[in-house]
Amino acid sequence: MNKKPIIGITGAYVKHNENMEGVYVHHDYHKSVAANGGIPIVLPFINAETSLETLQLCDGIILSGGEDVDPKFYGEDPHQHLGSTMPERDLAEIAIVKYALENNIPLLAICKGIQLLNVALGGTLIQDIPSQVKESIQHSQKIDRSRDSHWVTVSKDSKLFQIIGSDRVRVNSLHHQAIDKLASDLRIAAQSSDGIIEAVEYAHPTKFTIGVQWHPESMASTDKKMNNLFAEFIKSSTKL
Repeated sequence: MNKKPIIGITGAYVKHNENMEGVYVHHDYHKSVAANGGIPIVLPFINAETSLETLQLCDGIILSGGEDVDPKFYGEDPHQHLGSTMPERDLAEIAIVKYALENNIPLLAICKGIQLLNVALGGTLIQDIPSQVKESIQHSQKIDRSRDSHWVTVSKDSKLFQIIGSDRVRVNSLHHQAIDKLASDLRIAAQSSDGIIEAVEYAHPTKFTIGVQWHPESMASTDKKMNNLFAEFIKSSTKL
């Protein structure tokens, strides 16, 4: 019997009041990992060194959604519509990305995660889609996060296509930033109709390195295609 893989999920930041603030991860991440045979743990951002120490516990890593990436990490000034940032988290996750790739640890990057993955490898971001992309579709949906809101086209030569089994799929959408200049070590795996990059894969062989701009964890319980992404990720994280 194989030991269940431990999946580290990076935490975002939330502040309820003056006495309640700290690391936050939406429970859909925990549920999707557990439903596919993994053990979820939350990775707090303290500093890069401590973050790398926590990776010693993990068989796989999920970069979760959250705040905007601080544009200083890709050499730009803040746009007027830049949202809140947490540079301490960005630094920790940039270190996590590089360590994971160097050590072939399975990595699933979701929403902010795909953006951070791109920045960590030298890419840049669109800081605000509505004001910077002409004729863009709605990427920050006004319906519940568990419901799909737009189509993406999946490259047939991608690992994502092999996992999902379709070259066109409906996804949810909860972001206003996206990849601009693609890092040279990544390749596009999916796009929306307005040209926004919706999924990427690492261009070099790894156990599993995929980033998606949508939130599959919130669709996985009702959508087999989305659950397949977690199933394959957990399978790649399992030690034989």
